[in-house]
Parts: sequence; structure tokens; C-alpha cells
Amino acid sequence: MPKIQTACIYINIFLVIATVIALPVGKVTRGEELNSGNFVFRHLDNQTEWPSGWAFMLAWLAPIWSIGSFDSCVHMSEEALHAAKAVPLGIIWSAGSACVLGFLTLTVMAATMDPNVSDTINSKFGQPMAQIYYDALGKDGALGFMIVLCFIQYLIGLSLIVAASRQAWAFSRDGALPLSTFFRHISKRIQYQPVRMICGLAVICLILGLLCLINNAASNALFSLFVASNYLSWGMPIFCRLVWGQDRFYPGEFYTGRLSKPIAWIAVIYLLFGVILSMFPTTGPNPSPADMNYTIVINGFVWAGCMTYYFLFARRWFTGPRMTVDDNISTNSDNEISGSVAIGRESAIDTKSE
Repeated sequence: MPKIQTACIYINIFLVIATVIALPVGKVTRGEELNSGNFVFRHLDNQTEWPSGWAFMLAWLAPIWSIGSFDSCVHMSEEALHAAKAVPLGIIWSAGSACVLGFLTLTVMAATMDPNVSDTINSKFGQPMAQIYYDALGKDGALGFMIVLCFIQYLIGLSLIVAASRQAWAFSRDGALPLSTFFRHISKRIQYQPVRMICGLAVICLILGLLCLINNAASNALFSLFVASNYLSWGMPIFCRLVWGQDRFYPGEFYTGRLSKPIAWIAVIYLLFGVILSMFPTTGPNPSPADMNYTIVINGFVWAGCMTYYFLFARRWFTGPRMTVDDNISTNSDNEISGSVAIGRESAIDTKSE
């Protein structure tokens, strides 16, 4: 998996560079002009029934989704050197680079797309991006780029399974999930991998993926589930620390000093804005059943189910993360880090062989 994820990173970077270069070159080569700067940076085409101001806000859903995985660095915190400092820096660099690359890519796309936005959105291919590639590069070029895009989506799915299995196994190790004793099992036969957890997540993903076969409203609600739940999971601890945790707060290695509170409040407001935004139907204030945004239904079911499970069952035995290292073990050297990992394996992991 590390090799697959590394390949995914390089392919993603290559695709961004290739898109940024190929789209304008292909457009000019085909004898067509690029769109003006006024169209790229100032033109607003409202395809909804919402007022233009709110339609502009709803356009934030795309970047919110695209830069929604800033938690990816956290999944490796238990394995990173000097995680208290490396993980926050990793989040800043990953989100910052995504903003820069995303802005560059969107600028090129806006410069090369058909000025008639309706034709692009309602493309006969069913994908506006495919139409943009087709207009600039023709049939063969569009097929080539879309094949790479589909392949990357598959690799991203594998990466998400890895990230989800890390988190889910950690929760199972701490006894927070249903059937934790079953899913936290580690297979000696397959290089100490949480095989049961990975297979369980794959089955859940397949079941949730069946929602996409219903209609676009169901698939959009499923995609928005990530935005709303992820933003809520980040916003709640920040808000609780600001309101109730000041007396117990001890700064870590990465601390912004006096700017800490303003940054935290801005983060809470922005995350709340993202959660609310993801609940709105994109077509207008009077959507049809097919256009309705059912994110609140799916999220409400998940949130209510989690709260019910905790208050009825999990609160009886779940007391928080379990320590897998001794307090006197430092992480200042590689040898000590290796020792802590060994202690963690021996003390906290069920290593029964299959």
C-alpha cells in the first residue's frame, strides 16, 4: 500500500501539470481563442434559482470537498517522528499546496472551457470535466485524460480504505466501536494487518455505494456526508477547548501564541459554515424530490445512531484512548520510538493468529 499511495501522489501531480499545459495548448492548436481574464476571474453564471450571492457561496462546496481531507496527516500521527509538530505542519502544507494547485487548475479550466456554461454542465458525456477535455483536446485526448482520472479515483479509494482502517482500528482498540473485540484482531499471518477491520470497512463501503445507484440526490447526499461529519468532528473539540477547556489547556510544540484563540474561533465559524452549506439544495429554495439535498437525513441518522449507542452502551466501558506506551518513555530517539511501538504491540493489541 505505501508504494501504491506513493504512485498515486506522483500520478496526481503529473495529471495536474499535464492538464495545466495540455488544455491551453490544445485549445490554441485547434484554432480557438482562450477566454478573457474578465470571464475567468469576474464572470458569474448563476444556474440555480438562488440569488447570485448565495449561489456564489454554494460554489464553495467544490473546494470544501476537494480540500476536505486535511485530516490525512493525522492518520499517520501514531507512526510519525515528532508528531506533535510534524502533523500540524503537514496539515498546513497539504491544504496550502491543494489551494495553490487547485487555483491554478481552475484558472486554466475557466480559460479553456466553452463560454456557454450551460453546454458544459449539461454535457452529453455526463461529466463537465470530460466536456472541457473534449473541447480542448478532441476525442483521443479526452479519453486519455479521463482514463487516468478514473484510475486515480480507484487509487484514492484504496487510500481512503487505508485511512479509514487506521481510524476504525484505533477506535476498536480503545473499545469505542460495536464488536470492538472482533474487529481489533491483528493477523500474524498477514504481516500484522487488521484484516477483519479492512474487510468490514470494504463491506460497509459497498453497501453505502449502492445508494449511488438510486439517483443523483442519493449520491450527492452520500458525498456531503463526508463534508458535514468531517467538519463537525473537527469543530467540536476546537469549540469545547475554547469554551470549557481553557483551564486545562497546555500548549504543545506547535503553538501560535496569542493568535491561538482568534484562529480557533475563525476555524469554528468556518467549519460551522461548511456544515450548514452542505445541507442546502443546490438547485434552489423550492427543490423537487429528485433535487432535494438529503444530507441532513443521512447525517442525522448517523449522528443519532452514534449518540444512542454511546449513551446506552459505550459509556459503560469506553473511557477514552488507551495508553500503549509508558509515561517515562521518550520519543527523542529512533531506538526509543521502536521500543514504544514494541510495547504498544505487546500490551494493547490482540495478536491471536487466525
